Amino acid sequence: MRSYGMYDVTRGLTLALFAGVAGLALWGATQVGMQTQGRFWTALVIVATAGLLLTLATHVGTWTKGLRMRMSPTTFALAFLPVLVCVGWVLLASQPGHGWQEGRIDSWSNSMGILGLVHSVGLWRGVLAFGFGVMLGLSLDGVPEPLVADEPLYVPAQAPVADEPVTAERRWAGRRGTGVTPRAGTPSGVTTQERERVRTSD
Repeated sequence: MRSYGMYDVTRGLTLALFAGVAGLALWGATQVGMQTQGRFWTALVIVATAGLLLTLATHVGTWTKGLRMRMSPTTFALAFLPVLVCVGWVLLASQPGHGWQEGRIDSWSNSMGILGLVHSVGLWRGVLAFGFGVMLGLSLDGVPEPLVADEPLYVPAQAPVADEPVTAERRWAGRRGTGVTPRAGTPSGVTTQERERVRTSD
């Protein structure tokens, strides 16, 4: 059975480290407070970042496994955008004072009959911001690197072209130039003059 001792230790320490950083971020958000609109949004951004960091801890070491981080347009449209709309709606309606678009969001919520639900969920605005960051991290995924076809180490040599047709063409061109044609009974491609030269040399 394969042992994962070192891997488990490294993964456990990595998760603990990211959890500690996320906890530190949450503590920093409490120091910022939510008394004003600026502090409100700053604190929620810090909380959302803590959720994102905690989720990204599971992707540490992705590149060492031959993977790359990716967010598909389909995942973004089906998973992240609905969460963005819902969380943004509730947070805009629950911001302190008369914040940006708060009156319009309240009016729309009242028209749809969900004003009470929006204000009830808005009491947990910090949880919403944290979950928003977690959802953003979950939308990312590690996928294998695209395979690249290896170039051949050598180029196969082409088969040599036989020179017989070329030789035959040259002989035929020579016979046509001299006006000599082979007699009957003479082997193909050998003229009478060539046969006489061979006999004389013998």
